[in-house]
Amino acid sequence: MNALRTLLPYYKPYRRTVAFGLISVVISVTLFNLIPMLLQAAINDMRADRPARDVWVIAAQMVAVTLVMAFFRWQMREKLNGVSRHIENNLRDDLFAHLATLDAGFYARTRTGEIMARLTNDLGAVRMAAGPAIMYLTNTIFGGIVALVFMLRISPSLTGFAILPMVLLPVVMLKLGSAVHDRFEAVQAHFGDLTTMAQENLSGVRIVRAYRQERAEHQRFDAMSTEYVNRNMRLTRLYGLMNPSFTVLAGLGAATVLGVGGSLVLRGAMSVGAFVAFGFYLSNLTWPLIALGWVTNLFQRGAASMSRLNELFAERAAIASPNVPVGLPQTRGGRSIEFRNVSFAYPVREQTSGAAPREILHNVSFTIPAGGTLGVVGATGSGKSTLLDLIPRIFDTTSGEVLIDNIPVTALNMDVLRSEIGFVPQESLLFSDTILANLAYGGTSHDDARWAAEVAQLAETIADFPDGYDTLLGERGINLSGGQKQRAAMARALARRPSIVILDDALSAVDTHTEAAILRGLREALAGRTAIIASHRITAIRDATHIIVLDDGRVVEHGTHETLIALRGRYWALLSRQQLEESVEAA
Repeated sequence: MNALRTLLPYYKPYRRTVAFGLISVVISVTLFNLIPMLLQAAINDMRADRPARDVWVIAAQMVAVTLVMAFFRWQMREKLNGVSRHIENNLRDDLFAHLATLDAGFYARTRTGEIMARLTNDLGAVRMAAGPAIMYLTNTIFGGIVALVFMLRISPSLTGFAILPMVLLPVVMLKLGSAVHDRFEAVQAHFGDLTTMAQENLSGVRIVRAYRQERAEHQRFDAMSTEYVNRNMRLTRLYGLMNPSFTVLAGLGAATVLGVGGSLVLRGAMSVGAFVAFGFYLSNLTWPLIALGWVTNLFQRGAASMSRLNELFAERAAIASPNVPVGLPQTRGGRSIEFRNVSFAYPVREQTSGAAPREILHNVSFTIPAGGTLGVVGATGSGKSTLLDLIPRIFDTTSGEVLIDNIPVTALNMDVLRSEIGFVPQESLLFSDTILANLAYGGTSHDDARWAAEVAQLAETIADFPDGYDTLLGERGINLSGGQKQRAAMARALARRPSIVILDDALSAVDTHTEAAILRGLREALAGRTAIIASHRITAIRDATHIIVLDDGRVVEHGTHETLIALRGRYWALLSRQQLEESVEAA
């Protein structure tokens, strides 16, 4: 239950609303317990020598009390349930904002489906604990106390007999409540696995169909779904045991009242009205105690879910802005970039902490003057993408440093650093929005977005769509081809008119004719800007002012296109192989 303490700051903006809601609970419970007292008076007044008017007066009082009680019951639900919705919204916003600060390492080790499960199911369970559970707990505690006070006023001895069996209630509640917490955590953990499986299948539906694995995936989903039901059934059986246990204990109290209280009425030691009222008060005491099991269940579920959310909040980005960041000098052109003895190894996961990290880059050094273009070429797995990721600090170097305008990137404010960069990664991700909204995603103007589409040779393609730039894209841009998505991602990066442009194999899915047209447009668009172009195609980087060849994370050759051709080394071999492949394809 300690996990729920995290929610306390979220109540601060709604203190008055919560206070009014709790006061409404207290008032409604008090009024509810006045009705048996009025009923007692009415029954006792039902004698031949009493006027009927007295009974009608009491009946009118009961109606008035009921109407006022209904008003405050409405208020308590509206206020406390409403606050729980606001807290759920604030918690979701904070969680999403926190997730946006976490680095690539976190998302490499955390499944998307698990995160989605916590943002949906777990938040819902926390909301129930933040509002309804508190409302019913207050109703249960205060209602029980008020009913007990009225019972003691009628007969202290009978009250003692009535509540004697209920002494076991706290013991049962604690035992079962702890088990509910553990089983609900198991349910939520499995729901994360189920969500991950569904998310991966929906995202990779083309692969599933291509390999005709629909039946196999359905069977796997069915097995996981069945296990989810089984875990929920274990929780349901436990919850089903709580209410009957409380009901049996409460029923023993009712049987005691019937026997002992009935004897008192027959002896004339208690009036019929008092006996009837005592029975109502016992019911008013019993029902909250039975509801206590449900309230305990809500709190245990909420605590289990909040602990899972707290795990996300406890995550901290390994890469963050420095406490006292340094600014970059103003410029209208490009910026110089230097790699100084840079080595890099991906962090080792905890479960494989005994293994030594494998270095991806080894003592890489080079300098790009402001406005220059660096071409990075190498075989698959040579470290091209990793090298580019170090510039916007998607990852930090293991040793050595990366500098922009002679300032280490680790000393720069993260927002300032990334605002200088237009980045086109290998995997072109587009959002479920219009084409224009995707191109202007970096906060650029629509004019800049259209200009960038022209440079990326995308404008004619967009013109062929029924709604042009207002065409809505499917999830991850699924209604575009691979080449169209790459060109859209390139246009999005260029539309920012950044001082540094990074292209990570950004033309791999376009044909050679379109590639040539894009490269012609890029030469003009990149004039005066610093560019780094990584590609496995020599044609994409041959016009760069400087080229480095990577092999197993090491710079094995560097120079201009002509210089590297003259060396007849690794670069020349790559070019020769590609020319041979092109001639074979042309034939």
